[in-house]
Amino acid sequence: MNWIKISETDAIDNEESLAIDWQGKKLALHKLDDEFYLTDNVCTHQYALLSEGYLEDGCVECPLHQAKFCLRTGKAMNAPATVDIKVYPLRIEGSDILADFSQA
Repeated sequence: MNWIKISETDAIDNEESLAIDWQGKKLALHKLDDEFYLTDNVCTHQYALLSEGYLEDGCVECPLHQAKFCLRTGKAMNAPATVDIKVYPLRIEGSDILADFSQA
């Protein structure tokens, strides 16, 4: 695995999301229940940024049409979304948040 620093733990509060651009890819860093998740930032149903959505019950909800995606798996949980989003492996080293994009 190739771990790359994408942020720091104090850059995001609990129950919030942060937009991150990495080599032209739109990503969203989420923090829910003191756990971090990194997903694609664009909803698969229609263009909307998931970093502007809502976090609840282990999911991020699209701000445009309320499609929900599981933060752990990326699975589209309800209509209108039918295509999953990508979830990237993370690890924490001290205050650094590292992501692995080798499978991207």
